[in-house]
Amino acid sequence: MRVLRTPDSRFERLADWPFAPHYLTIKDADGTPLRLHYVDEGPADGPPVLLMHGEPSWAYLYRKIILALVANGHRVLAPDLIGFGRSDKPASRTDYSYARHIDWMSQWLKALDLTGATLFCQDWGGLIGLRLVASFPERFAAVIVANTGLPVGTGWSEGFRAWLDFSQRVEALPIGFILNGGCARDLTPDEIAGYEAPFPDETFKEGARQFPVLVPITPDHAQVAENVEAWKALERFEKPFVTAFSDGDAVTRGGEALFQAQVPGASGQPHVTLHGGHFLQEDSPAEIAALISAVTAGQGD
Repeated sequence: MRVLRTPDSRFERLADWPFAPHYLTIKDADGTPLRLHYVDEGPADGPPVLLMHGEPSWAYLYRKIILALVANGHRVLAPDLIGFGRSDKPASRTDYSYARHIDWMSQWLKALDLTGATLFCQDWGGLIGLRLVASFPERFAAVIVANTGLPVGTGWSEGFRAWLDFSQRVEALPIGFILNGGCARDLTPDEIAGYEAPFPDETFKEGARQFPVLVPITPDHAQVAENVEAWKALERFEKPFVTAFSDGDAVTRGGEALFQAQVPGASGQPHVTLHGGHFLQEDSPAEIAALISAVTAGQGD
C-alpha cells in the first residue's frame, strides 16, 4: 500500500484551530503502518467525548464544539479518519473499504483504552462510529447521532443519489465547495481553506472519492451483513441514545425515526432537531456542545 502524508505546513495558521496534533500509528492487515491524527483536549480525567466526522471533512468540523466542551470540563477526542485531515492517505481508491475503516478505528479506540465515552457522530462518523458502539458497547456511556445512518442495503434517498452521482462525475473534487454547500450559512474563505488544507492536490482525495460508493445502499454492497449484526447490537443498547438531526439535510432527512424506534436507549431521551445543513456542526455548534454536556451530565441521573 502506497501512503501519502499531507505536509504539516498545510495546517499552519488555520482559522480557529489552536489544537496540538496527536498521532497513533496503526497497522493495516497487510502490514502497512498508518499514522492516524486526533485531537485530545481538556482534562485527562474529564468526562470523555468522542467526536467523529464524515466525508469529506475532518476534525476541523468540530473546532468550535471542542472549545465549548473543554470549557465545560470534558476531555474531547476528535480523530481524523484515515484518508482525511492530518491522518495518512492511502494513494489508491482500492485501498479504501468499509471493513478497513472499522479495523483502523477499532485499533485506535483500543489503543487509547477509551471508556465511558459519549459519542457524537455525523455522516460516515456514524457509519463507522456506530459499528464501534456495536462491537465495544462497554466503552460507551451514551450516543448522539446526527445526519447519519447505518444502512443495510435497502435503498437510498434522492439527496444521497445526487451526491453519489456528483462525487463520481466531477473532474476535480471541490472540497471547500462541498462543505460550503452542505451548510445553511456561508463559510468564510478562511474556513473553506481549512477544509481544503488536507488535500494539496487530487491524488490526496482518493478516500474522499471512494467513500460515497462504499455506502451499503444495495444488498450487493460489502458490509451489509455486518451492519445487520450491528443493528442487533444497537437494539440491545439501553444507555442514552439521542438523535440530533438537522432541519435542512436532504441526504439523511427522516433518518432519526429508525433510531428512535429501534434503539431502546432512545426512549424518553431529549431528541432535538437542530438548524443546519448536512454539516450541522457549522450551523449549530453551541447547541451541539450544550446537548453533549447535558446528555453527559444526565448519565448519573
